[in-house]
Amino acid sequence: MAERADKTRDVIVIGAGHNGLVNAAYLARAGLDVLVLEKNDHIGGAAVSSVMYEGWTYSNCSYVCSLLRPEIMRDLELPRHGLQVIPYEGGATMMRNGDHFATYYDHDVFREEMRRHSRKDAEAYDHYSTAVMKQCRWIKPLLLRTPPDPTSFRPRDLQELLYLGKHFASLGERDMGELIRFFTLSIADFLDEYFESDVVKAHFAGSGIIGTALGPYSPGTAYVLLHHYMGDIDGSVGAWGFARGGMGSVSSAIAASLLSYKGEIRVNSEVAQVLVENGKATGVVLANGDIIRARKVVSNLDVKRTFTKITDPKDLPGDFLERVTKFKIRGSSGKLNISLDGMPTFNNVPAGHSSLRGDLHFTDSMERMERAYDDWKAGDWSRDPYVDMLLPTQIDPTMAPPGKHYMSVFVQYAPPTLSGGRDWDGPARQQFADTVINQIAACSPNFKDLINHYEVRTPWDIENEVGLTEGNIFQGELTMDQLIFNRPVPGYAQYKAPIANMYMCGSSTHPGGGVMGAPGANAAREILRDLRIHGMDPRQEIEL
Repeated sequence: MAERADKTRDVIVIGAGHNGLVNAAYLARAGLDVLVLEKNDHIGGAAVSSVMYEGWTYSNCSYVCSLLRPEIMRDLELPRHGLQVIPYEGGATMMRNGDHFATYYDHDVFREEMRRHSRKDAEAYDHYSTAVMKQCRWIKPLLLRTPPDPTSFRPRDLQELLYLGKHFASLGERDMGELIRFFTLSIADFLDEYFESDVVKAHFAGSGIIGTALGPYSPGTAYVLLHHYMGDIDGSVGAWGFARGGMGSVSSAIAASLLSYKGEIRVNSEVAQVLVENGKATGVVLANGDIIRARKVVSNLDVKRTFTKITDPKDLPGDFLERVTKFKIRGSSGKLNISLDGMPTFNNVPAGHSSLRGDLHFTDSMERMERAYDDWKAGDWSRDPYVDMLLPTQIDPTMAPPGKHYMSVFVQYAPPTLSGGRDWDGPARQQFADTVINQIAACSPNFKDLINHYEVRTPWDIENEVGLTEGNIFQGELTMDQLIFNRPVPGYAQYKAPIANMYMCGSSTHPGGGVMGAPGANAAREILRDLRIHGMDPRQEIEL
């Protein structure tokens, strides 16, 4: 090993995914000397825009924006650094009988469309929305707070437990019971309480399964829906939109903010090991053997990669390492990025209809969705998959040549390991792509003729290229046993590793996955507090 001539940094952040960049930007803004190390030749982690075929820009993995906290956008001045988010204009679920269920931005128009499928569902929709928003309002204030350790008697933990208790009690007796129940319900059971139409339930249920290795009837999936509804665009809670130029624009804007505060990013700099001396993290060893020293080391990698790949087990408590190995990170998703020579048409949906300028689905019943999950459990990709498909170039023409289009197709379910000894890096890859393409083509007569090029992203690709264990997009399941002070493991939900001067800032920590930035911001607050930077209250800087 060779020690680099670098000066000792205040902080090294491992991984230039969006949370790592957010963490580094806040620390650099506070005046610290921050270095971000990234193994790839580009930044962004899963939030990357790639020119995979001449003229077309793909949102390589992550593909839509909503969860990014507005407090972070404001603090880091991301719009000034080029970030622009354009809201969806609608959405639709295509039905096997040739009909469709469309969604609209206009509330009254949407209710009329719902009434076309079920009068009862149209009347229930406002009650459903109120119930979901009530849960959102309760949990949103917790996103930018550090969870307490409920077993600790430290004043900070006791104060935070008191805050949680008061916050919970503010709901009132009835709503407290509903909140506890909501966290344990399946998305199917929750939707059954409001709706009767299969297509209406299937359309809403998708947000309860995306990115998770659970089916619509699995307990806990109601919370996954809530997790997807916690964002907002221009003050519209639950709204989703496209980052102009693809999701790499999010990462680029955060990186620009970091650089404006004199932070540094080095690509092609894979960290092989966290350097620990006398029980304290003192720097990192790169894959090429170089050593870079720092006062603090922060990992943006998921909890398993952090503590089983780049940390020596002898530096960790045995019970902690055992809990880490049991942390559930199960891949369940794949993706296709497709360049098209024109705009596809869809059965019984007028060309140019607003519902096409949002998320499109082809699973019109809960039974079909559950059967798709059954295939995953058997070690196969779904033969009739649930897809979340978008054509962002209708709203953002910068991503394709004039008259052409880019199609993003998120696919649920795809297991990280296939049954029967099959390998993703073989015929299965093309068979998986054919399954998805055929499902879309069944509702779009000209779709196949328009395909220019496509890229297939299996869980194997996501793990090996992006660095997400098993290709899990949330860096760990969003189930009750892995939330708040249990994320990633009890006793270590405060962004601190069991090694002095080492921290975690990835989505394996509270509040979890998605392009949210909250884990990175929260970890930065804890580091600044530990450093006792004179004259600065980090909690005021990152408003709650």
